[in-house]
Amino acid sequence: MENFADRLIAVIRNKNSPVAVGLDPYFQLIPDAIKQPFTSLLKQNSLEYAASVILEFNRQVIDVVAPHVGIVKPQIAFYEMYGWWGVKAYAETILYAKEKGLIVIGDVKRGDVPSTAEAYAAAHIGETRIGEITAIPFAADAATVNPYMGSDSLLPFIQTAKGHGKGIFVLVKTSNPLSGEFQDILCGQKKLHEIIAEKTNEWGSALMGSEGYSAIGAVVGATYPQEIATLRKIMPKTYFLVPGYGAQGATAKDIKHCFNPDGLGAIINASRSILYAYSTPPWKEKYNMTTWRNAAEEAVIAMNKELREILT
Repeated sequence: MENFADRLIAVIRNKNSPVAVGLDPYFQLIPDAIKQPFTSLLKQNSLEYAASVILEFNRQVIDVVAPHVGIVKPQIAFYEMYGWWGVKAYAETILYAKEKGLIVIGDVKRGDVPSTAEAYAAAHIGETRIGEITAIPFAADAATVNPYMGSDSLLPFIQTAKGHGKGIFVLVKTSNPLSGEFQDILCGQKKLHEIIAEKTNEWGSALMGSEGYSAIGAVVGATYPQEIATLRKIMPKTYFLVPGYGAQGATAKDIKHCFNPDGLGAIINASRSILYAYSTPPWKEKYNMTTWRNAAEEAVIAMNKELREILT
């Protein structure tokens, strides 16, 4: 079974792009033209209406970005808020992205006691046995995980990833403004996030691919460029999933050190700055909700260009 990191590198090379497009559907920003065909559902079931709109929006976004990137990252919270209809939209979004040949990272941030973690791992990157039948609940290629509860809470994810050729991304240094409240606490001579990085590197040694990278990656926020170089030294062969680019303020220069000299080692995520580019400069003056697809495509092309320039 092919290692997840090898599959990831193959699709990055094929598209010549380290970009992951985050599928974070803010309902109020979805164009009215997408909502219109579903308005008959609004009075019957508003949750089903919203989930149907989101799924159609995601499909159109995927159609726009698939020629330019090889990875998408749906954040499950934006689907769970619409109940089981939203979760169904999440599952169908994953299937549609995979039909288009994209790698899907399920941003689920799971982590719990071992028995519960085993169930989460089976749901998101594994399979579920029902009597004599085996079924795949969500077909994501990788999932984000929370290490707060210790190694035994992540071992089920690691074992499931190994058994199914999938990947995980461990939360190491996140992009939110107050991440340092806990992640920067000094534990002896090291910050807590540095200790988590060391463990992530250790866990990853058991899932190395032929390209020299591990199927166990790390979430490292672009909004903390001063920590990036240190974390790259601690985790030299770990793939970084890097949020914070675009709408959160990080630039291409901020994430330069996420990459190794071989040009590999990082996936740069952007969500709002691509999906809703029509509402932000420089596209705001040129496009609107009717022409949002053009703005999204131009935004992802521009992001690819910026990243290629720092990798040259």
